Amino acid sequence: MTPPIVMPAKDNALDVHFKRKKPIIGVIHLRALPGAPRYEGESMAGIIAAALADARTLSQGGIDGIMVENAGDMPFSRPEDIGYETVAALSAVCQEIRGAVDTPIGITCVANGAIPGLAVAKAVGARWVRVNQWVNAYVANEGFLNGPAALAMRYRAQIGAKDVSIFADVHVKFGAHAITADRSIAEQATDAEWFDADVLIATGTRTGSPTRPEEVAEVRAGTNLPVIVGSGLSPEQVPALMAAADGAIVGQWLKHDAKWWNPVDPHRVEQLMNAVEKERL
Repeated sequence: MTPPIVMPAKDNALDVHFKRKKPIIGVIHLRALPGAPRYEGESMAGIIAAALADARTLSQGGIDGIMVENAGDMPFSRPEDIGYETVAALSAVCQEIRGAVDTPIGITCVANGAIPGLAVAKAVGARWVRVNQWVNAYVANEGFLNGPAALAMRYRAQIGAKDVSIFADVHVKFGAHAITADRSIAEQATDAEWFDADVLIATGTRTGSPTRPEEVAEVRAGTNLPVIVGSGLSPEQVPALMAAADGAIVGQWLKHDAKWWNPVDPHRVEQLMNAVEKERL
């Protein structure tokens, strides 16, 4: 099936930001930042040091991009409740990462913090933001969430950040989609492209859960944009998923003991990237 054409063609954002085809983006899950319920007074120097160690391990292991996420801030605030302190701390960490490695970075400000993420990206020179629900609405762990595309794109224009790409999930994890169940995944992918996302993301049901190749195909059926995998990539799944997708985001599998809160394990990075390189040949 040929996807509908709903917007003028634009540059492939993956080609713009990455040197390699089918890029692999590793995730740095930050420790709890000031203002978060689990924050216990750790210095920003300590938080930054842990993030830099992960960034260097990912970069030295050949990862193509790095996504920085305030994952330790759970339970996550709704977008309108994300505090100034989160934006400030996330910016401070990302600025240090930008200075430490040449690998391009992106921002995930949870939960669904498109505008705070864009503010951080503009401040530190990040290349993209990930937004879990870009268009329509769903019931998330944080309650009912509206897609922020209209407000976020106006904000992006106001701060002169049109070079920051939007990586948008379709049929996102951690959510119930009953309110859009009368629309196919392909139609929802078309909606995300129609509201000017740059890259679409297909996922499993939660952090670390495998993405089905069929899910990737359903998203791709509705869009002319690149489609990447957003969760659950492991060496065993690389052949099937890299054949279906244009790249992948991987977090939990790269960590010691495959626990998202642990440091990045260089041996796991090597194992995954060896599997990816075979598919790039």
